[in-house]
Amino acid sequence: MAGWSVVDGWALDLDGVIWLGDQPIPGSAEAVARVQRSGRPVMFVTNNSSVPVGEVEAKLARHGIEAGGCVVNSAIVAAELVEPGETALVCAGPGVEEALLARGVTVVRDGDADVVVVGYHRDFDYGRMTVAATAVRRGARLLATNDDATYPTPDGPIPGGGAILASIVTASGARPVIAGKPHRPMIDYVRTRLGAAGVMVGDRPDTDGRFGRALGYHSVLVLSGVTQQGDLPVDPAPDLVCRDLADAVDRLLAQAPQHPGASG
Repeated sequence: MAGWSVVDGWALDLDGVIWLGDQPIPGSAEAVARVQRSGRPVMFVTNNSSVPVGEVEAKLARHGIEAGGCVVNSAIVAAELVEPGETALVCAGPGVEEALLARGVTVVRDGDADVVVVGYHRDFDYGRMTVAATAVRRGARLLATNDDATYPTPDGPIPGGGAILASIVTASGARPVIAGKPHRPMIDYVRTRLGAAGVMVGDRPDTDGRFGRALGYHSVLVLSGVTQQGDLPVDPAPDLVCRDLADAVDRLLAQAPQHPGASG
């Protein structure tokens, strides 16, 4: 890939790149370690807002990956779009509630609110859809952590946060603001943290691929998650298609100049 720089950072998706559910994708931990040893900054960028960031960091540690302070999820970015002191009705998992409370937002599960925040959570049901849609119809603005249609698991894709959001959009008639990849709030957040040049590695062209393009980063598609060989070609076309993260790191570090901060 042309334009490779010694200062390029790496933005890595998690689901479908590092793991599938609780199952590690082979070679991913060592691949991350190789990038870190090369001296390039690494950030783990995920649309999964269901669990607190500390739990994500702990899970990465169990997989042999050092990630303290390097995880950003769509819950953190969504919380930045809510003002301290506002009331948010949460139709999402604990990760969203944690991020909102840290922001100084009052969190409720029912009733009127300034904003309804929607994210992936497995206990979503018709009752939660009704509560959320009703609050929006009464004047709350609609904010979503992401609009991913599916979520990768070892047994194949399951409905994602975007599927939950779609039901509330249909029921309320509202147009949501979306915080996560590939939308502007996450673009601005990651560019501020990681810089203007980098590599985005993900398994979804519609989120990770578009996100990488919008960032102005090199876009790498791995076939270890949602996208499979039979789905190619995809739109947008990535700069590089790789079997998995280990393959991507092998190919990219082989052609990259040595970073001055690299360690043996």
